[in-house]
Amino acid sequence: MASRHLSRSIAMQSLYEWDFHHDRNPEMLEQVLERNLIEFGPGLEEANRQFVRSLAHGVFEHIAQLDAIIEKAAPDWPLEQITVIDRNVLRLGLYELLYSNKDEVPPKVAINEAIELAKNFSGEPSGRFVNGVLGTVFRELQEQDSES
Repeated sequence: MASRHLSRSIAMQSLYEWDFHHDRNPEMLEQVLERNLIEFGPGLEEANRQFVRSLAHGVFEHIAQLDAIIEKAAPDWPLEQITVIDRNVLRLGLYELLYSNKDEVPPKVAINEAIELAKNFSGEPSGRFVNGVLGTVFRELQEQDSES
């Protein structure tokens, strides 16, 4: 497994656990990250360990905005009805799509990585759902860019 993909997997698993326990404090997130880095990322280079942390903490810092975008892009799916895995894959994919350096993580890479995470951790239908939501957001971003 490529290092960046593994890093995204660890970030998603950490966000899943953090969200599953409904403990929305940064200390809990940091504890989960440390444990998951030890368990799932032994030998992961420091740059990739930092990438895991930056993704998870980025989602944490922007969770209200990310959740609002998910609710708008998937109006038939209230946030609490989206599975915990899919919700966190969407948050992670949206965070990379909206806030990451586009030279480092092009939008299509962010979307494809999120789709793969959804398929691997939740199943094929989740991959299609994530693709639909992130695709909708990506098209809206492209329309905004063309208008300005």
